[in-house]
Order: sequence, then structure tokens, then C-alpha cells
Amino acid sequence: MAILELQNLKKYYATHKAVDDISFSIPEGSIFGLLGPNGAGKTTLLRMITGIFYPDSGEILFEGKKFNPVDDIAKIGYMPEERGLYKKMKIGEQALYLAMLKGMSKRDAMKKIKEWFVKFEMESWWNKKVNDLSKGMGQKLQFVTTVLHDPKLLILDEPFSGLDPVNSNLIKDEIFKLAQKGTTIIFSTHRMEQVEEICNNIVLVNNGKKILDGSVKQVKDEFKEHIFKVGFDKLPGSFSSTAFDIVASNENSYSVKIKDGNKPANVLQEFLNQKASIISFNEVLPSLNEIFIKVAGTKN
Repeated sequence: MAILELQNLKKYYATHKAVDDISFSIPEGSIFGLLGPNGAGKTTLLRMITGIFYPDSGEILFEGKKFNPVDDIAKIGYMPEERGLYKKMKIGEQALYLAMLKGMSKRDAMKKIKEWFVKFEMESWWNKKVNDLSKGMGQKLQFVTTVLHDPKLLILDEPFSGLDPVNSNLIKDEIFKLAQKGTTIIFSTHRMEQVEEICNNIVLVNNGKKILDGSVKQVKDEFKEHIFKVGFDKLPGSFSSTAFDIVASNENSYSVKIKDGNKPANVLQEFLNQKASIISFNEVLPSLNEIFIKVAGTKN
């Protein structure tokens, strides 16, 4: 079941088409990557999904019904790329205030805040102000305030910006835990390598248009070029093959492209006929960044 469906959304600013007739659906419980370079239309899409902007045309369905910000916004957590924290407000008071805005009682909010502050080693921050925090520390606080009310749909716009590797892994682990508990997560970024590690499904946008969507595996399979990397104990000498062409090599492996009408087994058999000592055999799938460059002609 799709928790969110976007149907032919359009949003124009004067002559600029920020979102130009985009449709896709997000499976419930998935980690969904919304990808594209800066200026592609990602933030405009997120602002329409959260009711900040209204589309010029098209429709948004949330849990199978027309999206109603008044009723549905309490079920959504949104962590924008541009942080929305009150810089001069104490951190503990701010977390409590934002939780209660989402409908939590003071008692429940305090309990959840303490749990998250302990988990993220933030207990000593309670009386600090956002102005006193580094960008990375502020990012951790923003994440906590976004998930306190246990949203059904969690939207994270560039959530790792400013974080060191340790804290990036900390938040990444929590994203996986939330997904395992049934939270649907939209992960918006221009960093394709992060998506390959985290997301189940993706949609790729550029210049306001949807370029492709599907599961990460489906997208990679669609663009694979039948290239395999063959590792050897000792590299065999080159030879003419009817099954493949060697497209690259290093001291202990060949990258080979299978010719039409042949299968991976034909490649293995030819090397075995040469008495080659094979230690690995893997298909080389394109990265999402390589796919984006191919379909959009734009490098991030």
C-alpha cells in the first residue's frame, strides 16, 4: 500500500517550472530517496507534501485520501535543509515546545525527550541555546525534534549535512530502526552514494521533471551494461574471445563485457579453458551517480 501518492503535481513561479507534472507513489514502510541536483525541484515537492505550498494543479493523496494539512500534518515529521530552530531558546524547552505543538502531552513529551537525549548523549545540553551549538550538534537536535512524536511519514532533507562520520552513522542507524518499526521515510539529497546505502526505492528529478523511479535494484538493472569483473590468483595472458571483450584490467583482474548471445557461464568456461585460476566473479552495476549523468547529462 502507498502511504503517499503524487498525481500530476505542478508548481510554477512566473516562467520557472519548479515542479512540472510529476507523479509517483511511496510504499508504506519504505525508505524512499528523492534525488536530484540542487535546484531540481526537490524542496518544492517536499513543501507541497507538507502543506507549506499548494500545487498549482494535481493532487496529493495521504493514506489513500486527499491530503488535508489540518488533519494529516500531525502524522508527518519534516526536517528541512534550512534549519528551523529558535536560536536563543534553551534546547530542552525548545524540544518540549515543538513536541507539544505536534499534539503530545507534556508528560509524554518529557519522557520521549529524555529517552532521545540519553540515546544521543545530549543530557548536558538541556539549558544550552542553539547559538551555542556547532552545526553538527544542531543537526542532532533537529533530528530529535523531528521524530519525537513518532510520525508515520518522516521527511529528511539533507539530514547528514554538517555531521562528522560518527554522528552520521548514529543518525543512519536510527533511520533504519524507525523504518523497521514501520515509519515511512523520504530521504531527499543530491548525494547519490548515500541513497545507494540507505534507500529501497527512488525517484530522480531534474529541472522540475521526473526522470525515472523504481527500486534501487530495478533502476540499476535497467542501466547495467553486462560488464563483469573477474578476479584471478594469477592474471592469465590476453586472448581472443567469442564470448566477451576485455574493457579494463589491473594486476589481478579483468573487467569484461559480454557479447550479445552469450551468458556469464560462457565467460567462465573460456577462462577455465585457459586454465585460469578464478577467485571471484561479480557483475559490475552502475552507480546512481553514473545513471544520473547518463540520463540527465549533468554532473553533481
